[in-house]
Amino acid sequence: MRTAALLARTSLVASAIVSLSAVPAFAQDAAATASEDDGAIIVTARRREEALIDVPVAITALSGAELERTGAMDITALAETVPNVTLEASRATNSTLTAFIRGVGQQDPVSGFEQGVGIYLDDVYLNRPQAAVLDIYDVQRIEVLRGPQGTLYGRNTVGGAVKYVTKKIDDVARLNARATYGSYDQADGVISASTPVGDGTLRFGGSLARLSRGGFGKNLTTGQENYNKDIWAGRGTMEVHSDGFFARLAGDYTHDASSARGGHRLITSLNTATPVLSNVFDTRGGLVDPKQDVKAWGVSLFMEGQLNDTFTVRSISSYRKDDSLSPIDFDALPATDLDVPGIYRNSQTSQELQLLISAGRFNGLVGAYYLNAKALTQFDVRLYTTLAGLTAFTNADVGTDTLAGFADFTYDLTDQLSVSVGGRYTWDERTATILRQNYLGGGSPVFGGAGVAFGAPGTNFKGKSTFKKFTPKASISFKPTEDHTLYASFSQGFKGGGFDPRGAGANAPDLDGNGVRSDAEVAAFLSFKPEKVNSYEVGYKAQLFDRALTLAVAGFRMDYTDVQIPGSVACTVGGLPSFCGVVSNAGKARMQGFELESRLRLGGLTLAGSLGYIDAKYLKYITNIANTPTDVAKFRKVQNTPAWTGNVNARYDVALGEGEVGVGAGVSWKSKTYQFEIPNPYLDQPSYALVDASLVYTAPGKRWTLGVFGKNLTNKKYKTSGYTFMAANPTTGALLTAANGNLISSLGREGTLTTFYGNPRQVFVTATVSF
Repeated sequence: MRTAALLARTSLVASAIVSLSAVPAFAQDAAATASEDDGAIIVTARRREEALIDVPVAITALSGAELERTGAMDITALAETVPNVTLEASRATNSTLTAFIRGVGQQDPVSGFEQGVGIYLDDVYLNRPQAAVLDIYDVQRIEVLRGPQGTLYGRNTVGGAVKYVTKKIDDVARLNARATYGSYDQADGVISASTPVGDGTLRFGGSLARLSRGGFGKNLTTGQENYNKDIWAGRGTMEVHSDGFFARLAGDYTHDASSARGGHRLITSLNTATPVLSNVFDTRGGLVDPKQDVKAWGVSLFMEGQLNDTFTVRSISSYRKDDSLSPIDFDALPATDLDVPGIYRNSQTSQELQLLISAGRFNGLVGAYYLNAKALTQFDVRLYTTLAGLTAFTNADVGTDTLAGFADFTYDLTDQLSVSVGGRYTWDERTATILRQNYLGGGSPVFGGAGVAFGAPGTNFKGKSTFKKFTPKASISFKPTEDHTLYASFSQGFKGGGFDPRGAGANAPDLDGNGVRSDAEVAAFLSFKPEKVNSYEVGYKAQLFDRALTLAVAGFRMDYTDVQIPGSVACTVGGLPSFCGVVSNAGKARMQGFELESRLRLGGLTLAGSLGYIDAKYLKYITNIANTPTDVAKFRKVQNTPAWTGNVNARYDVALGEGEVGVGAGVSWKSKTYQFEIPNPYLDQPSYALVDASLVYTAPGKRWTLGVFGKNLTNKKYKTSGYTFMAANPTTGALLTAANGNLISSLGREGTLTTFYGNPRQVFVTATVSF
């Protein structure tokens, strides 16, 4: 009954994430929210509808129609399009998202660590990265906001925000179906239906999706497919449309039963001399428990009422829950050397209230936000040691309570000059219960093991921290004409601190020298401080030649302090080898660069492109070496942040009878990418390019389409992430070698140096039909 009551007053945080295209900014479907008469691109970056050209923010907008035309498959494709953005599946799963914008992000999915990029669905913040890399349907547009968005989007939007806006239900009944078949037995089907009731005040809609694909490779030990896809998803929506009032109650469920992704070993195993596999998508990992499984569901209620011509109120309520089970075989070998079965269980409840003000030259928004979130991560670390069956179990239960008040005001001093100021005050409380316990003779009971607890817990901690911060923003924009905008802005981002869930409390230093590790000393050892970004940006947006050419240029500098760097290393706990978290507030980093996006229409020909450059550098990076704080900044790199990103593509649309044919091709590229802060010649990805193409026929009246799509047509092999547990120089990070020239393992006897790859060449055919 309590659950039913909760569902009745909360709403969807959808677990599916939009399939994205390879076409850059300004591709929004004008009919979505804009007037078709003037073709203006309308976005809601400032939580109100505005023309894209008027918003003093570096923002890319992509429409659902354009995404469909290019055959985009999932959210990671966005990184091929938007400058200075990295989006990837997080190593061993298909479903967990790693996101970076302008050098700010987070790739560690365990509880206790927060994203640096905010992911939003219809203004609902998704608190955890699990169950986030999924296809979606019925999307109206996607907005990518670059740079801190702390005032209006608040929580953890230190690097930026990705915002998904779904379609509202039409006032006429509709039925749409989409079917895809392609390489690796890809077989996708999506059916969506909606209808108004009576006069159209009440409307219902729903969608069902089946997304499947065979593996790009195979697990040679278990026989399972590797990099396959096995997803069922569904959504139901009820909307109320009336004069001055709109409400949407929505719910979704997603089940991803894809096999666990196994990594590709980059070196011959050090003990058994197992050679490197020839197919980078094959693996040999023998860990099979728990069975890979991801389930996510949510509900939401959005309500908006116009009180009068000046004031509008909104309420956004949501609840979301997801559970992920994953066997992570770090060493990617049949025998146990470094195996980690893991469980992630997350839930969140959020409530946001907004008051929008529109009074002539003055526009504003005042709001309040509340979030209660729980994140539980449990995992065994199963090592090969002289103690048979040694397992280090970790149970990390982290809770978050957040309250925030925010305001943003814009005043048009003249028809050409506007100023905007805003701020957000955040109260963030983090609680943590962390247990690390060794077991002998089998795994922990959580994973069905029969092991016996051995020795005192390495960590047995309960703690709480509170973080408070005011984050301001200000901008000024000048429009010499309606088709040109110049702006300058300052904004601040903030991400709260917390506790390292993998930290070993037994290794906490005895700061007062009394021979006892106090709770305060353990808390200080496990905790990390908040981080902050000050961002300065100037930009120019234009629509030229009767809007045939659109252009957006932005230059930025970000001063990043107390950067949170989570990591895991080999360690000793209670005299036994183990796997420990090492989290530091590195010190200072500076990101500066520029972004260019453009689109040119010449009759049936459309040319589009983007270019991003970022000089991302650590100015201070303090780490503890031999109990001595040492600045290693010159030996560290900003991870997942290539200096150059770019995209160019062309599309030609021509009439064929009463229908239309569109032919498109494009190439995207990235310069060298460092997977971690410490450069690694095995894991780091050199510069590379991806080539895509499409051919789409659209029938008269757009009743049906038939398209052929090719992705990564040159079949480029490129690394997206990896694991390393090899001995290295603590200062320079250079890998160490033994007398025989072999690398040296730091955990386990075989050496863990494994990587994961982006999708190979795929060709598929998609047909759609609409009634």
